[in-house]
Amino acid sequence: MTPFLAEIIGTALLIIFGNGVVANVLLAKSKGNNGGWIVITLGWAMGVFVAVYTVAGYSGAHLNPAVTIALATAGKFDWANVPLYIAAQFLGAMLGALIVWITYRQHFNETKEQDLQLAVFCNAPAIRSSFNNLLTEIIGTFILIFGIFYVLPASNSLGALNALPVALLVLAIGLSLGGPTGYAINPARDLGPRMMHAILPIKGKGGSDWSYSWIPVVGPVIGAVLAGLCYSLLQ
Repeated sequence: MTPFLAEIIGTALLIIFGNGVVANVLLAKSKGNNGGWIVITLGWAMGVFVAVYTVAGYSGAHLNPAVTIALATAGKFDWANVPLYIAAQFLGAMLGALIVWITYRQHFNETKEQDLQLAVFCNAPAIRSSFNNLLTEIIGTFILIFGIFYVLPASNSLGALNALPVALLVLAIGLSLGGPTGYAINPARDLGPRMMHAILPIKGKGGSDWSYSWIPVVGPVIGAVLAGLCYSLLQ
């Protein structure tokens, strides 16, 4: 498997599990309807575990443009490969969102609230404030990336469970810092599915909230660069 294909598959798996658990909790007449925030954060964490476990041996399982950019910033990844990885991550995120929509299509049709339909695909802030929402995404992504730099070397001794520490890190971020914005911490995770929301024929859907869409992209990129620079300075 090539790294390009691995990043597509891994990111698609991440979105299938992550957006899938959101669909299960939010959409009408789903078995998991009203399951709550703990279910969502656990679903995302397990999605990270499965995705990283599946493709880490082929691409390093970045699955996130912020991770790719941070590794390149810290000198641990070739900048020449960054565009290829990011393209694969966006394609994988769009594919994953499509599969979630196919799976839950009937439940989308039964859900009248447009904001709940959109929430399955992408993030929206609890309190809309561009500065504070951007700052939240910067902080969350910084912690994710900074943690990854130190977690991954320590996890090499875990064998088949070496993906678990990253999953637990994402779980902790979701539980502790996810409240203000829904913790995108991944530009592909938000923008790829948001584009699919705009494209797919979802019954009764509203707009895709493009006025907010830059925050889950710019915030994680800034957080990633800061984390990469900080890690480099501490070495």
